Amino acid sequence: MPDTLLVIEDETLLGKELERHYQRQGWEVVRADNIRKARAALFDQRIQPLVVLSDMSLPDGSALDLLEETRSAGISGEWILLTGYGSVPDSVRALRIGAFDFLEKPCEQERLDLVVAGAARSARAQRRLRDEAAARTRRFSPASFLGRSGAAQSVRTMLGKLGQVPFSALIISGETGTGKGLVARILHHSGPRSEGPLVELNCAALPRELLESELFGHEAGAFTGARGRHRGLLEQASEGTLFLDEIGEMELDLQAKLLKAIEDRTIRRLGGDKEIGVDVQIIAASNRDLENSVRNNEFRSDLYHRLNVFNLHLPPLNKRMEDLDDLVPLFVSEYNAKAGKAVRNVPDVVWQRLRAHDWTGNVRELRNVVERCVLFADGDVFPEQWLQLRSPGGDNSLANSPSIEGDRLSLPLDGSMALEDMDRYIIQKALERSDYNVTAAARALGTTRETLRYRIQKYALKQSD
Repeated sequence: MPDTLLVIEDETLLGKELERHYQRQGWEVVRADNIRKARAALFDQRIQPLVVLSDMSLPDGSALDLLEETRSAGISGEWILLTGYGSVPDSVRALRIGAFDFLEKPCEQERLDLVVAGAARSARAQRRLRDEAAARTRRFSPASFLGRSGAAQSVRTMLGKLGQVPFSALIISGETGTGKGLVARILHHSGPRSEGPLVELNCAALPRELLESELFGHEAGAFTGARGRHRGLLEQASEGTLFLDEIGEMELDLQAKLLKAIEDRTIRRLGGDKEIGVDVQIIAASNRDLENSVRNNEFRSDLYHRLNVFNLHLPPLNKRMEDLDDLVPLFVSEYNAKAGKAVRNVPDVVWQRLRAHDWTGNVRELRNVVERCVLFADGDVFPEQWLQLRSPGGDNSLANSPSIEGDRLSLPLDGSMALEDMDRYIIQKALERSDYNVTAAARALGTTRETLRYRIQKYALKQSD
């Protein structure tokens, strides 16, 4: 389907010539000779022009007023304005309210063609960005938090309310694998900051020094290896949302710096001397009980109370087992599409075992189980043998548990144990076998003492463990 060009020109001969010229170039041209007809085309007929080519002064008004109306109404399209007499105030106003270009008549056709082509490229890029943003909004709406249980409905209701208010900060709590990342994306894409950036950071994934640099940025030469300027994530997320996952792992001194940035709405890059204004909505998540961490002096109370404008708790999967009826078909469909499978039939015995399982890894564990079964399926039946779940009533206490046999260490890959838990378990066992000699443990694990010390501190591993 050809793109639409709206030509607004009261000189009949010029208007017809422009119409013929751009029709030959493949445009669908709509022509109007006054503001009234142009307004009817835009607001009543609801045409969606990619580019508007308009005379500035028309018999019944100014094109600048119509441009301002369309911008207020959210009508897209790039505007190119033509005028027989150039005026600095008019050109300044045209560019201020979003005109693509401002040209004086007479304008050579070759130059006009170049400007129209540039406006078309710009309009297509903006349209693509709007379509992608709309798709994300549809994908991450409150309805995408699936489940028919009362707990899931309560979460959806809260997400719907939070999407209508411009909150400054929020804490998402819940066990690992309950969907905190999904909820953070829903809150951003369904809220008033959906057109701004969503920047995500896992606070447990970086050591303290790198985390500070990632959050606040740095100037060239701020530390060894800082060869150029780096915009921090707080700066990158300005006008949007910063999602801080596992915020309970952040060091106390860095928490104080983050609190100051949130309160003052300014940051200073490492090695910099200039304050930079930021306007960021903070969503923090943790699988820890942050209130308990505050009582144990492991998390700053002032930062906790600043972030705790709202607290959204996500229930574990074993507290909303009826949601399996919605989640399992969704994951089966997802992995059918990814792997080119056609699994459609889930036998009753599979449903019984799924409902009997305790799901300590929550939705993440369920997703992993479904992925494995779909990938290994030979036909349209969901294979029971690849569930690898504990049988109800059976003595399978070690089925999902890590174990050591001689020099071999076994870990479950059924989703019941998160990657960080595996990392912690491996390091703890290596320390125990080396009698807590960090150098020996690092050598056994094939890593450096510095890396191992960081992880010992991160997981709070002590000999009493």
